[in-house]
Amino acid sequence: MSNIVKRLKSIFFDKAQVLPPGLYNYQAPQDSDYQYRLHLRIEPGGEGLLIINASTVLHLNQTATEYAYHLIQQTPQPKVIESIIKRYQITYADVTKDFDNFMTRIDTLINTPDLDPVTYLDFERSTPYIDFPVAPYRLDCALTYKLSNKDELGLSPKDRVKQELSFDEWKLILEKAWSNGIPHVIFTGGEPTQRPDLIEIIILAEELGMVTGLATDGLKLSENEYLEQILNSGLDHLLITFEPENEQSWKALRDIIPQDIHTTVHLTIEKSTADDYIKIMDEFKQIGVENISLSFNNPDLENLVIELRNKAAEYGFNLDWDLPVPYSQFNPVSAEIDSGDTIPAGAGKAWLYVEPDGDTLPAQGINKPLGNFLTDSWEWVWSNAKLLNKSQ
Repeated sequence: MSNIVKRLKSIFFDKAQVLPPGLYNYQAPQDSDYQYRLHLRIEPGGEGLLIINASTVLHLNQTATEYAYHLIQQTPQPKVIESIIKRYQITYADVTKDFDNFMTRIDTLINTPDLDPVTYLDFERSTPYIDFPVAPYRLDCALTYKLSNKDELGLSPKDRVKQELSFDEWKLILEKAWSNGIPHVIFTGGEPTQRPDLIEIIILAEELGMVTGLATDGLKLSENEYLEQILNSGLDHLLITFEPENEQSWKALRDIIPQDIHTTVHLTIEKSTADDYIKIMDEFKQIGVENISLSFNNPDLENLVIELRNKAAEYGFNLDWDLPVPYSQFNPVSAEIDSGDTIPAGAGKAWLYVEPDGDTLPAQGINKPLGNFLTDSWEWVWSNAKLLNKSQ
């Protein structure tokens, strides 16, 4: 998911009694001209978090949250206006103007996926992760630490994490996450497609109402039948950890990109020169890749990564920078950690990472346990996350 968080201008009114906190979602009917999904998290103070198409995140003030709530509930406009007039005691003309303005902006974001809300819609941008939320926006779930290539098994932390949770145990974790206000889950690993019940786990999360993503090497998706099952599960987005030297990885990418699913391609930068990666980007462009992610595990390569990010922007790629990748020796956060006490922005606040045995970390590769998502209470896990962030 893009994690540049946007804040709607505070253009509304004095607070009235807030709507009940909770998670609400809406999916457009199959016969709609444009398919879209909305997820709204109403927080205890009445403000809200609106996620549009599993990508654009808007922080809304109390009245804008009420408008979003009625949008998700498909409340007829006259009833919305009547409700707002009674709750805020303002004129019909003012409510109608503000409601129409809000709906126009949201409709534009729904129907124009790549539109910049700041440039075109007068949305105000806030600093990402500056406030500690009532719950993280995302849960990264490592379903297994098994890998596709058995020769690389030494790269995963199987010696440290020896147990894998069952389907029923993951069901309890997802239900706990949803009931406590976490709207988005990404399934990762290891290699999550090594779980025979992956499709069932994705379907379960979708049935709860969650935004779902999958971080995978993509190799199993080169099997047409399995790719079809993944697409039919309701999955919202894919992240492919690309292996340029593997022809099966290229085949999978060519099969996936034409599909109707948001796909990000991840490259781990290992070499010291840009030429090879620029050639890869050329091929990406020809295939039709639109979104890429870059990471590195050697601080000496940081300048090269910056150069490649600039090159990616020239190519017109959208850059996703805070999605997890399956655990490997090329840990995407390792180069960001200057010392054992440094936590990258967003880790343990905007997202949490659950290992295959349920132990919960601030993020992949940051081995500071916050508790066990399955056996400990949510309050305990989240309070430990707050303490960790305060100590930074």
